[in-house]
Amino acid sequence: MTFRAVTPRAGGQPGGAGPRGGPGSGPGFGAGKAAAARAAAAPPPAASSAGAPVSPAAPAPLQQSGVPTAPPVPQQGAAPLAAGPGGGQASWAQQVHRLAGAGAAEQQPVAPWKPPVDDVFQAAARRQAEARPAGLGKRLAARLIDTVVLAGVTAAAAVPLGTKALDHVNDKIDEAKLSGETVTVWLLDGTTSVYLGIVLAVLLLFGVVYEALPTAKWGRTLGKRLLGLEVRDIEAHDAPAFAAALRRWLVYSVPGLLVVGVVGVVWCVFDRPWRQCWHDKAAGTFVAG
Repeated sequence: MTFRAVTPRAGGQPGGAGPRGGPGSGPGFGAGKAAAARAAAAPPPAASSAGAPVSPAAPAPLQQSGVPTAPPVPQQGAAPLAAGPGGGQASWAQQVHRLAGAGAAEQQPVAPWKPPVDDVFQAAARRQAEARPAGLGKRLAARLIDTVVLAGVTAAAAVPLGTKALDHVNDKIDEAKLSGETVTVWLLDGTTSVYLGIVLAVLLLFGVVYEALPTAKWGRTLGKRLLGLEVRDIEAHDAPAFAAALRRWLVYSVPGLLVVGVVGVVWCVFDRPWRQCWHDKAAGTFVAG
């Protein structure tokens, strides 16, 4: 037979914990006394602005198992909410309306439709690439116009110089008659050669200004512009460079002064496929129209 010794509480005050199993023993009794002491020491509840004590919030009603609660009542002016297990969410129609409004707000402004317009530079490039040799009738008419202009400017310098050259030759003839001897009178001497050189220089230089420069810059002279013709490089179909335009003019004018140039001009009648004259072949060009 065994005995368990029980140690009394400090101080030996009455009401202390007795042996295990006696009155006042066990953890439940001590926890109750501590809760009562804390409740007695707590301050009284604060009063509201009207002087009435504030009652503690009522606990939320518990949802019984399997019984749905009533949906919350929406405030006045708020959007309607869907009822059911998903209560508190916007209705399906409202969600669709919101999505449609957000899409319309984010949509970028649409530019007005314009009919397609062909690019002018591309159109010009296509027309340039599709150029074909001009007809012989137009080329002859354009050359006649240019010849009249060149002849008019050259005549303005040739008439006074030619008059002086003719007077010089007549003076030589008169001197030969007065001498009474048989004398050979040369029409082309130092004086008349100078006059003739001046006339040829005027023709060639004005031809450079009138024919070579416009051909290199725009591909056309006055006569070709009036007839709608253009001089183009046979490879690039562009206006020829100045060196090619100058070579074209010299090959046309110098043989033309020697009358041999007529053959070079007529050559385009038989040439295929570009209908080139001699001056076109020398410059690598053709006349488009």
